[in-house]
Amino acid sequence: MDRGMADATGHGRGIVTATSRRWFGGRDESRRADAQAAKDGAAEAFYELDTAQRDLRISIETIAAVDRSPAARQAAEGFAALGRRIDEVSHTYIQSVDAYDLDRAELEASVADRARTELTRARDELVRVKGELDRFAQGLQPLLDTAETQLARVAPARERAKAALLGASDALDAVRASGLRADDLAARLAALGPELTRLNEGAGQHGVPETVQRADRVLREAEAIRADAERLPERAAEMDRRLVSLRTRAQALETRAGQVDPILSELRRRFSAACWQDLQRVPDQAAGSVRQAEERLREAAAARQEQRWADATALLGTVRALLDATDEAVSAAGDRLRQLEAVAASPQQEVDRTRFAIRDAQRLAMEGRSVPDPRHARPLDESVARLDRAVAGLEGRHPDYWHFLRETEQIRAAVGRVVADLRDRRGAS
Repeated sequence: MDRGMADATGHGRGIVTATSRRWFGGRDESRRADAQAAKDGAAEAFYELDTAQRDLRISIETIAAVDRSPAARQAAEGFAALGRRIDEVSHTYIQSVDAYDLDRAELEASVADRARTELTRARDELVRVKGELDRFAQGLQPLLDTAETQLARVAPARERAKAALLGASDALDAVRASGLRADDLAARLAALGPELTRLNEGAGQHGVPETVQRADRVLREAEAIRADAERLPERAAEMDRRLVSLRTRAQALETRAGQVDPILSELRRRFSAACWQDLQRVPDQAAGSVRQAEERLREAAAARQEQRWADATALLGTVRALLDATDEAVSAAGDRLRQLEAVAASPQQEVDRTRFAIRDAQRLAMEGRSVPDPRHARPLDESVARLDRAVAGLEGRHPDYWHFLRETEQIRAAVGRVVADLRDRRGAS
């Protein structure tokens, strides 16, 4: 019996010990689970904060790429300050995770409790800081909306610039295929290479306004190159036509210049020296100008052959100027003879023409007045006296008809100025 009682007692003690171990183990596991739950919650809060920070960093970089305003700088500074706060709470969280091995077999209940407490506190700090980050992000929304609107301009502008470059390159290839070198256009296109590189580097490196402006510059220059390339065949044909036309004109002027000497002989025979002496050098000057024009034409033809378009254009401009001056000088001799013959035959016609201009001005000056304004009467009276002197100068054996013609022309110009002043004053009143 005693023995049975002893066995029973021993058995009873065994039951109590096992039961106690299961009870205490159950509480330990519950604390371990609570600590693990706190760890998982902190990990989730850490992940959410890290994700929000990454998203906000993209927003800040977007704003910085576009906006250089004080508000944008303040936003960047605010984000940097939040970043330091995030680093602090993240460090605390990582320390708490590293401090406790919740998978250890012999985890004391007190250690599990401390782990749960610290991890819960770390989670709460992570959540609180994420709330600050969310509120900061909400405040950035107006800046971000503006920046994104600006950024939306970059891609289309860049694509338009690239399309224009491709168009310029294709046009240049077509021109070269026709046998034209277009070296200057090729150099202009090559100069856009660095600009294209900067465009490809993007607005993040160079800024949105600068990138859009660069894209616009590339677009304009590329389109100009394309247009010049497309015009180049016609430009070459037009230059060929100008070469032929100017060469023909030079030959005609050379013939006309040879006719100046007979005209001068006629002037010398019929009129005083004052009427023709300023034309004495016209034949030599005309011949020299024609020779220079022909030399420039040969140089222009060589430049055209070598496809130095700018040089050829400049030389043709020089030729035109030389021929214009020669044409004017050669025409002056013939015009002089015709004018002198006309006035010698009937000087009264020139006198009447000038007197009519004076009298018409005098009638205008007297309209609505009993006495003319001295500002108008004086120059008109002087014009009458000048005309009388010019007419008197025709008396004599060898009158200076050329002086007479120039004097009457100047008198009419002076009268014209009086008339213009009269009309201006009456229009203003």
